[in-house]
Amino acid sequence: MADAALRVSGLSRRFGGVVAVNDVSLEIAGNAVHAVIGPNGAGKTTLANLLSGDLAPSAGKITFEGAEISHLAADTRSRMGIGRSYQKTNVFREFTALENCRLAAQSRRPHPCNWFRSALSYREVTAAAEQALATVGLAARAAVVAGNLSHGEQRQLEIAMCLATSPRVLILDEPLAGMGAEESAAMVALLKTIAADHAVLLVEHDMDAVFALAHVLTVMVNGIVLDSGAPEKVRANPNVQNAYLGAPEDHG
Repeated sequence: MADAALRVSGLSRRFGGVVAVNDVSLEIAGNAVHAVIGPNGAGKTTLANLLSGDLAPSAGKITFEGAEISHLAADTRSRMGIGRSYQKTNVFREFTALENCRLAAQSRRPHPCNWFRSALSYREVTAAAEQALATVGLAARAAVVAGNLSHGEQRQLEIAMCLATSPRVLILDEPLAGMGAEESAAMVALLKTIAADHAVLLVEHDMDAVFALAHVLTVMVNGIVLDSGAPEKVRANPNVQNAYLGAPEDHG
């Protein structure tokens, strides 16, 4: 795996007397999938929010490609190259798939678009949007209103919107949530493709998908890292089995 694109050291987040993330340290390598798993309330989504800038840390340090970003706003981190998807599908349902991706691509322009100029005239923006849709397998659905796409297609569209911003790190929070077997298999294949060119932090409950994708696995329980490393090594940890996974044979 490549050198770490994102490093976290001693990261904590407190909400009053509750410590949701407690002294977490990890590295997210380029061109790889780093999966974070754990029971509900383990602190996984809070960790994702800290990395994307949706929450400020109470303590600790986040470094992106050598630059400390611990207290930068979410939009600044996004422009630097950190993309984020959320547990709840977050698309503009009244716009077409292409329009959704074009809006995302526009955010990377150094100057605002001219209100009196057709959006279609910004060819580089449209090209980036079309490429993102093609990457996720939605090229043929570009003209479909997002609200008319299936649940799985909307999740694909959300990832396409991230890709349209030219990220180098993708933080994906339960991208397989609510999917059937066929949609899940398609998403796993897509994430494998994306990981060839991006660093991916994957928060996910689908253990089959996690073990199919993860190069590194981190298990969180009650805000702390219980174990982190190669998936088979973590899977064999008795403490991890007792806290979350169960016996190794339960997961294929």
